[in-house]
Parts: sequence; C-alpha cells; structure tokens
Amino acid sequence: MEYSHEVKNMCPVAKGANHGPAPIPQEGKWDKVKEINQINGLTHGVGGCAPQQGACKLTLNVKDGVIQEALVETLGCSGMTHSAAMAAEILPGKTILEALNTDLVCDAINVAMRELFLQIVYGRSQTAFSEGGLPIGAGLEDLGKGLRSQVGTTFSTALKGPRYLEVAEGYVNRLALDENDEIIGYEFIHLGKMMSAIKKGTPAEEALKNATGTYGRFDSAVKYIDPREE
Repeated sequence: MEYSHEVKNMCPVAKGANHGPAPIPQEGKWDKVKEINQINGLTHGVGGCAPQQGACKLTLNVKDGVIQEALVETLGCSGMTHSAAMAAEILPGKTILEALNTDLVCDAINVAMRELFLQIVYGRSQTAFSEGGLPIGAGLEDLGKGLRSQVGTTFSTALKGPRYLEVAEGYVNRLALDENDEIIGYEFIHLGKMMSAIKKGTPAEEALKNATGTYGRFDSAVKYIDPREE
C-alpha cells in the first residue's frame, strides 16, 4: 500500500472507541453485518428507465448474501418483458453485490436492483422481523391464483371520461353505469383462473363463465358498456 509523504511523516494516534457497525434487523434477529454473506431477507424494489417509459418491480429472496429467488415484473415497455426474461436467468445464484454490479439488460431493472440493495443492506427488508424469513418460492404469493401480476390499467379523457381496462380482479369486460352515466361497478374476467381451467381440460366457454365475476352495484346499472369499444 502506498502512502503520501505527508502521511508518512505523521505520528500515530490511537483510534479510541470502535464498536463496529450498527445492528440491523434481519429475519427476526439483530445482526452486525460486516460481510455480504451475512445479508438475509426478502424484499421488493421499484425502478424506472431514463425516458420514464416503463417500470420494474423486483422481488428478491436472499439467503446468506446469495439471491435464491427472483420475481421480475415489468410494465409499460414491450422490450422490457424480454429484459425481464434475461434478468430472471441472471439474478439467482449471484450475491446482491454481484447483482448490483451486473447489467440486468434494462435500466428500470437495474434501478430496481439498486433500490432493493439499499433497502436490504440497511435492514429494511419485508422479512426484517419475521423469524427465519420466508421460504424460497414466497415471491410467487404476490401473484395470487393463476400466477399473474397485480396490474391496474385505466384510461381517461376530459371529453369522454374514465375507462377501467384491468384491475386486481382481472380483465374488465364491461362497465356498469347508472342514470348519470357514472361507473358503479364492472364485470371482470380472471384470466389466470380461466387459463388454468382450460389447461386442465375445461371447455373454453365454461372456463370463461366460471372465471367471470362482478364488482360493485353491477346488477343495478341502467347501461353496460365495453370500455375498449364504446
């Protein structure tokens, strides 16, 4: 190690108190983390790309500093879906420090990784106070039945008003309007449940019917519209 002339001429002074790093909460314990292999936790991070065209929600389950599970959800950019496919192959098996310094193909995914890294190394993970953390595979619980991301898509104009296109329950098939043309409910199709049923042999029409539901005062409407066509 090379020292400057000024440092070489300095006299030694004892450091005094040195208590090490502050403890952070990790999976039900308080740990003084000095090495990356001491990091544990499941948490989420969200990032956007430079043109703000798309966004990524990244979920990682980290055990002993190594990413054991990755859920990559993207929105708003067609190319980002392919980036997510590559990131899902890249991330598992890497330490979180490696992942932070790895090109995850898409700016939004890289930014999500950065935000997630900050959360987890500061002990702000979702499992900070959960003893033993969560098992590998817990990230899929965010998707619910049918394993589809929770997506909300709505569109609105000053001239024609709002249109609900997709909500947590699923694909919005019809909007229910009252006598004032205000939305009072909607009919939805849970696409995950429908596709699961079809793959198990249920006829498509029956699967569609079983996966269709309503929300709000749908049956009290005076008019129903297709939000994509009307």
